[in-house]
Amino acid sequence: MLSASHLTYRCAVVAAAVSLCAAAAPPREEQPPPGMSTTGGPRLALSGVQVSPKAGAPALPADLTGRSWLVADAGSGEVLAAQNAHWRLPPASTLKMLFADTVLPKLPRSTVHRVTHEDLLNLGEGSSLVGVKEDLDYQVEDLWRGVFLSSGNDAVHVLAHMNGGVDRTIAQMQSQADAMGAHDTHVVSPDGYDADGQLSSAYDLTLFARAGLRNADFRSYCSTKTATFPGAYDKATGRRTSFGIANTDRLLGRYPGLIGVKNGYTTNAGATFVGAAERDGRTLLVAVMHPESYMKVYDETAALLDWGFAAAGKVAPVGRLVDESAGKPDGLAKANSQGSGTQGGDSPNAVPVRRDEVGAGGWIAAGLCAAAGAVALLGLLARRRRNRAEQLRSASATEPDGTTEPVGATAARPD
Repeated sequence: MLSASHLTYRCAVVAAAVSLCAAAAPPREEQPPPGMSTTGGPRLALSGVQVSPKAGAPALPADLTGRSWLVADAGSGEVLAAQNAHWRLPPASTLKMLFADTVLPKLPRSTVHRVTHEDLLNLGEGSSLVGVKEDLDYQVEDLWRGVFLSSGNDAVHVLAHMNGGVDRTIAQMQSQADAMGAHDTHVVSPDGYDADGQLSSAYDLTLFARAGLRNADFRSYCSTKTATFPGAYDKATGRRTSFGIANTDRLLGRYPGLIGVKNGYTTNAGATFVGAAERDGRTLLVAVMHPESYMKVYDETAALLDWGFAAAGKVAPVGRLVDESAGKPDGLAKANSQGSGTQGGDSPNAVPVRRDEVGAGGWIAAGLCAAAGAVALLGLLARRRRNRAEQLRSASATEPDGTTEPVGATAARPD
């Protein structure tokens, strides 16, 4: 006989399933959709692995589980290999690269800002935080270290408010992505926190990383392993305290030649990572999205970097990274050169159909799908519990902040 708690739990599950059906939410895509973008070349629009080996080329790493990945030469822009390069998936905190591309040039690093209550409003539940407190002064450079090292959504929101507000910053990020040719990206939040319709691709994330590394401050922040962050005032001495923070990028300092760039994790997005490494004068970029478990995002990035350095000159490119200034409207180029933002509308290619838009047929089907939805959701929850357990076992080593959650988590919370 089921206990009262189990009955309550199952009733809640059924209610959740009814709610999901009523919203006509589509199931998570397990295969890339047809008709992906051809930006960078027609082969990048194809599903599956794309590589053109020449004589003597090494084989790609075996057992790659990332749903989407890409290896590119940062200097030439040549894409050496890719899988589902334009599959639009939740980006998690890797979207902070686009935030930095957009906002970092506009705020002098020595500027001091006193944080207000409004600066810290509307942070997503379970957000990763660096520890910004209201009514305290922070230099812009400290806030950027909080963004890059601790993936702090609190630091992102403060910088966004300094930039004129969260909504204005989101609009500028979207305009920046469109101008860069990153048409797979749709921005809903500035920090990458799980949000309905927030999407990017391995191709676009690589564009953001490549553009960012051309900025000396971006490059410095993303390659910093440890730093001190301002704390509160000590009541006894009246002096400002500080505490240590460490970069949550697990490859930094471990993979030879690694420069950065940004990791991310949410329960909705899974693990995402973009890494850049330099060897013998060549800089490679690797983006990996949604492998089967958290730690594999680092293992697979390292394996693809190894392959890329070994394969350079032995494979024909399957595509190319568009230059960040290619196709940029003159008005936006001028605005960026003056350090001011341009608010533009979303690209038609960048706006997905929202999961909560329901047609008449969807409402009719809602009643019919409730029971089936409950059964499906029970199976989904069971799979998520198994996957979550696997992720926690993989990340059981104590992290720099003392937690045992996956590092770089934008929101390490159950959906």
